[in-house]
Amino acid sequence: MTERDYYEILGIDKSANGDEIKKSFRKLAMQYHPDRNPGDKEAEAKFKEINEAYEILKDEQKRAAYDRYGHQAFANGMGGAGGGNPFGGFDFNFGSGFSDIFSQVFSDFMGGGQQRAANYAVDGDDVRYNLEISLEEAFSGVEKEISLPSSATCEKCHGHGTKDGKEAPVCPHCQGSGRVRMQKGFFVVEQACPQCQGSGRKVSEPCAECKGKGFVRQEKTIKVKIPAGIEEGTRMRIPGAGEAGVRGGENGDLYVFVGIKEHKLYAREGANLYTRVPVSMICAALGGKVEIPSIGGEKLELNIEAGSQNDQVVRLKNQGMTMMRSKGRGDLFVKLRVEVPVNLSAKQKELLEEFRAISKDDKCQPEAKSFLDKIKDLFVA
Repeated sequence: MTERDYYEILGIDKSANGDEIKKSFRKLAMQYHPDRNPGDKEAEAKFKEINEAYEILKDEQKRAAYDRYGHQAFANGMGGAGGGNPFGGFDFNFGSGFSDIFSQVFSDFMGGGQQRAANYAVDGDDVRYNLEISLEEAFSGVEKEISLPSSATCEKCHGHGTKDGKEAPVCPHCQGSGRVRMQKGFFVVEQACPQCQGSGRKVSEPCAECKGKGFVRQEKTIKVKIPAGIEEGTRMRIPGAGEAGVRGGENGDLYVFVGIKEHKLYAREGANLYTRVPVSMICAALGGKVEIPSIGGEKLELNIEAGSQNDQVVRLKNQGMTMMRSKGRGDLFVKLRVEVPVNLSAKQKELLEEFRAISKDDKCQPEAKSFLDKIKDLFVA
């Protein structure tokens, strides 16, 4: 056993925590590892010294004893019956090329010193489905039946993939861990077991129906209830309707993303609807009524006030979209588009000329009067 200070060997302070000790040890172990320094006796001795220091300082009880008694804490004959070392001894036999030590050093990279048990049951994947509905269906709500290719648990083997329908035996190659380790130089590499593909179980006699997979492909039909008032981009989750789990795993979920088709009359913004309605010049001037269809299919009577102007907006309360989880509705906003008549008959032209002749009163066209007042000073005399 070396008599050099263990903290000095690892290049750390006495106040260093466990992570700092481990970090320094890894760095030095990489630097002085014999595989990187073949035939270098000095590096070999240094590597042995580093491991000795780390074995003491990584253990809280050994470190506490060392801090109190120094190297005497681990001298033969102290504290144990028959002269034994109460904290355990060291066996630095480097005849095997340091592989066992180095594998132990970096085992925490691979999930710890012990192999992990494989997850025999595998949950199914989640599935996404894009569903497009009409604005009317979004308004009233609808039940849609959708079909999608999916997987289902094999009924013949109950998802185990075995001929007898029972759980497959533990893989003898990885002892059920699903992982194997290989040393390449001074690196320890962990990978999925090639015998069981990481499941930890080896199927010797596969099920004839699913060929050992535990699931079969099929077309699945599902009914989806779309609530009234649903909005564009809403995601609906249907638990257990995704891909089938394998070997007793849970099924994945189905996520339905709702899209809404463009409507030929209405545009939507939240719970409100917007549209444009053409109105004749006569109707706009004298007033009248225009019928339009509501989003629910009923007839709406739009009252046009006398003197209505182009692009004027009329608001119809509670004639918009339904709202999810609410009894209320949005509003409908109608923009008036006043149309000027074209392709006039001789009689129509005559009447309009007569109307023009008697329409010199500024009260008939207040906006035109205001405009002329603004620009009269701009004319060159």
